[in-house]
Amino acid sequence: MKINVPIEVSARHVHLSKLDCERVFGKGYGLKKLKDLTQPCDFAAKETLEVRVGHKRIPNVRIVGPIRETTQVELSITDAIYLGIVPPVRISGDIKQSAGAFLIGPEGRAELKEGVIVAQRHLHSSQSEAKKLKLKNDETISVRIKGERALVFNNVKVRVRKDYRLCLHLDTDEGNAAGINRKGEGAII
Repeated sequence: MKINVPIEVSARHVHLSKLDCERVFGKGYGLKKLKDLTQPCDFAAKETLEVRVGHKRIPNVRIVGPIRETTQVELSITDAIYLGIVPPVRISGDIKQSAGAFLIGPEGRAELKEGVIVAQRHLHSSQSEAKKLKLKNDETISVRIKGERALVFNNVKVRVRKDYRLCLHLDTDEGNAAGINRKGEGAII
């Protein structure tokens, strides 16, 4: 049975802790919503930051809210090569012994000793969708992409949570490899 899933390309972004938000934007600052994202718990903030490693920098990196417990930067491998770092491929939130960087904002900077990762490709699913599709949290699946640049993404981690919506998240390198411009469709195999 072929199970189609929507795909979104997730560009580089930053999740900020309250402390780091205040370091880069000022005491008591609250993120301002630009737009809601597909996952009901997330939004793109109006604010952006510069990610800097040594003399290399990536300006205008979007912040994804809400405020998190820990600060995390999600980059593509191409971004990491440009910055001269080797961040691990990890599921969001798993930042132990990852790469570091500076986050530069209008009111200051935050030094991350760790927190920079390349996000592991993953499939978001609500509990009801997962049950219907016979998917389990933390299992690994494969997703086939059709088209001119057809390929199969292996090692896709399933993430199940009550408030998630079914969607495969790829980074920009992966989306480009499959010829997906922001949104597409694949099939679980």
